[in-house]
Amino acid sequence: MLTLRSALKTTRGLAAALATGTALMAPSALLAQDGEKTLTAVMHSGLRVLDPVITTAHITRDHAYMIYDVLTAVDENFEPQPQMASWEVSDDGLVYTFTLRDGLLFHDGAPVTSEDVVASLNRWGKRDSGGQLIFDVTASLEATDEKTVVWTLSEPFAPLLDVISKQSAVPPFIMPARIAATSPDETITEYIGSGPFVFNADEYEPGVSVTYEKFDDYVPREEPASWMAGGKVVNVDKVVWTTMPDALTAINALSAGEIDYLEQVQIDLLPILSSNPDVTVEKRDELGYVAVGRPNFLLPPFDNQLIRQAAMAALDQESMLATMQGDPEYYNVCGAIFGCSTPLGSEAGSEDLTGGANIEKAKALLEEAGYDGTPVTLMAPTDVVSLINQPVVAAQALREAGFEVDLQSMDWQSVVQRRAQQNPVSEGGWNLFFTNWMVPEISDPLINVMVNGRGDDAWFGWPTDPEIEELRAAFVAAPDAAAQKEVAEKIQEHVMTNVNYFMMGEYLIPQARRNTIQNMLPSPVPVFWNVTKEAE
Repeated sequence: MLTLRSALKTTRGLAAALATGTALMAPSALLAQDGEKTLTAVMHSGLRVLDPVITTAHITRDHAYMIYDVLTAVDENFEPQPQMASWEVSDDGLVYTFTLRDGLLFHDGAPVTSEDVVASLNRWGKRDSGGQLIFDVTASLEATDEKTVVWTLSEPFAPLLDVISKQSAVPPFIMPARIAATSPDETITEYIGSGPFVFNADEYEPGVSVTYEKFDDYVPREEPASWMAGGKVVNVDKVVWTTMPDALTAINALSAGEIDYLEQVQIDLLPILSSNPDVTVEKRDELGYVAVGRPNFLLPPFDNQLIRQAAMAALDQESMLATMQGDPEYYNVCGAIFGCSTPLGSEAGSEDLTGGANIEKAKALLEEAGYDGTPVTLMAPTDVVSLINQPVVAAQALREAGFEVDLQSMDWQSVVQRRAQQNPVSEGGWNLFFTNWMVPEISDPLINVMVNGRGDDAWFGWPTDPEIEELRAAFVAAPDAAAQKEVAEKIQEHVMTNVNYFMMGEYLIPQARRNTIQNMLPSPVPVFWNVTKEAE
């Protein structure tokens, strides 16, 4: 598929890049105490939102995997495996019985009980796209004793284990019942899990730095670690995430040994690291990401289907991907909303996105729709390598088609917070933003939150789309893989017509680490169990 090899061949511009490097940072918070192994990482974004049910932001999900655990998890073969619990399923497919394994403790010392599981699943099920479908057919969810949860359905839901085992787009993390009792529309204020790391609230600086400490009482599973499944063995004392919005500063810090790990490396800066024998640049994940744009269905102008179609006609995947990545080795023009390399991948109806911009068609659609010049408020993050370019390219394309565009720059965490607002633009609302998803996050209609059509209960943008909800129900009821694929293609065609979102293609971003950091799992989600750190 995509490789780093071609980008690492070139060294042009290395001297100039090094010469313009900014001063390295060595905050005292990053220095390990004597005898203490601290792994210091620069992630793709600063962390401000700590509740993994409230948002689908990747940095919040990554934080959640540090401190929480899950009932079941998929391994590298996409197969659900026991994690906190094993399970049995009744012959009629209506009753799932989960049994918690021994040794599960929360970070405050309290044992994990089935009541905690029930409360956590109930809160998750009100927010998650697939969870909502499961709870539509849930007759009861009960804690029958301290270690047993019985989930009874009114009708079979064959993908239940796949949905609750998914690794991203709101996994059902297990919290203490008192915390999980928080309304799913409100943010939790206490961050206690039973996962392999403990969140250090005293050292947390929102958007700047976050510290995790090894949970000494965590009991890993005996199986080898595989993606989110298996034994989560922690081999360091602390993990510190520090924020360095400037890409060159982060690269220079890694080269100098001031940080250990850089989650995302800007493609045009790869040559700086390729010449450093102490650093490894690699793909953590072969599947990569998709870039997407999400319109707000509640506000003009994108409450009008014709205007959404006009915007799609104006956008061009190739231009956006080339600007993002530069090297075609790192991107793939793809119109499949479930990913081009997945079993459900279909590019039906995506010609307006994959065939180049059609400005004349866009102008004609705007005229037909009676577009009155209402500005498109486009949120543009400035601090995430993989999200900087999309809004700029989109703004130019939309303006060429006749849209008025208000491009508003802000950091990514501000986008994450603002995109949850349904207010008018004048009161902090928005019309369009761009984001990215890992391919496994969008690979079927139950996981892909952007095909949720439940209005206020849908993902940010809040489309009310009964037709897509009927199709998702048909996907659940499909008797076999062939029937599922047929329904998935109908969803693909519907999304291209209704323009639930703009699918802007697939791409890869490499990571980099000091050679002292070994045994990182090749997982779509960056995780810090299993990792070892050796002396320089």
